[in-house]
Amino acid sequence: MSISFEQAIEATASLLNRSDLSPQQLGEEIASLISTESGARGFFVTFLTGDWELADRPTPYILQALRDFPHPAAELLVKNLAMSTAMAITHRRNQQLDLAQSSDRVQQRSRLLIQQVGSPELQTIVADMSRGNYESFFDKWGYDSEQRQAIAQQLQACLEQPI
Repeated sequence: MSISFEQAIEATASLLNRSDLSPQQLGEEIASLISTESGARGFFVTFLTGDWELADRPTPYILQALRDFPHPAAELLVKNLAMSTAMAITHRRNQQLDLAQSSDRVQQRSRLLIQQVGSPELQTIVADMSRGNYESFFDKWGYDSEQRQAIAQQLQACLEQPI
């Protein structure tokens, strides 16, 4: 399936608003969506930031979809954990508490998914990032030492506390 980032955002919102799908069908639709880079990016930006109860309590079918399509989903999920952690700090520094809370929510949801999916691919990326193998990613976004330390703490929690 070829889908743009923008189309994936729309498709995810539409999908998550549907009440006619069984949990298994929803998982299958999500699996199809996250099988591409742009689809996975659009899925995560919508799923992690929206008012979706499923993002706080993902079904086994959603978790299985993330296990079944680790590329590109696994790396995007770990990067979402890192980025939301760093942005929460930035927003607090700027006295933007509502945005900080939104970033905290994305961080919590990302960590929950990482821990619940628990795939070898996810654990490898978490370990690689915690060992410093993503320095160019951190440099690209200009993360400072406080942000990097907070990210390291989140990554360590994922390694130590799998669900």
